Amino acid sequence: MAGIVFAVLLGAAIVLARLGLPEGAGSSTVALDAGQRGELSTAVELVPFAGIAFLWFMGAVRAHTGEAEDRFVATVFLGSGLVFVASLFGAAAAAGTVLSAHQPQDFGRHFAYELLTTYGMRMAAVFVFATSTIGRKLGVFPRALSLAGIVAGLVLLVVGSSVPWSELVFPAWALLISLYILRSARPAP
Repeated sequence: MAGIVFAVLLGAAIVLARLGLPEGAGSSTVALDAGQRGELSTAVELVPFAGIAFLWFMGAVRAHTGEAEDRFVATVFLGSGLVFVASLFGAAAAAGTVLSAHQPQDFGRHFAYELLTTYGMRMAAVFVFATSTIGRKLGVFPRALSLAGIVAGLVLLVVGSSVPWSELVFPAWALLISLYILRSARPAP
């Protein structure tokens, strides 16, 4: 359930942030209107809860893989997940600086955008790769799910910062993994 909560919260935060600051890292000297401020404020408020849910999601994935995980890949899994959450929180804090200013601050806008789309999503890609590798090696994910993870990771790694809205691939992937874990954890009738 934590992964589903994470996917919904992060997806909503990304959509609201994109609507509140539609030009992303683009420069603007026009003040944010009330609707944009509200969307951005809601997005910033959702991020801590998304981060907390992501940490629980990481725990659920590790519980699903069991004791036999590869220590090397597990270290990459944990490290990339923690760096992703730190990047997510930093991006939200930077977006919050845009809210506190009467005029949009280019630095805050650029910093939030770059931290999320360039660094955060690349760490998310590493997390997806590590999770898919663990799932494939241990046989706890079907081959199609592992391949979907590789494709999602490549999208996040290669095009993440250059294609608007591509960051939604990560919560969509987390939702897919979570639904699979929920379905596979149900006792057979």
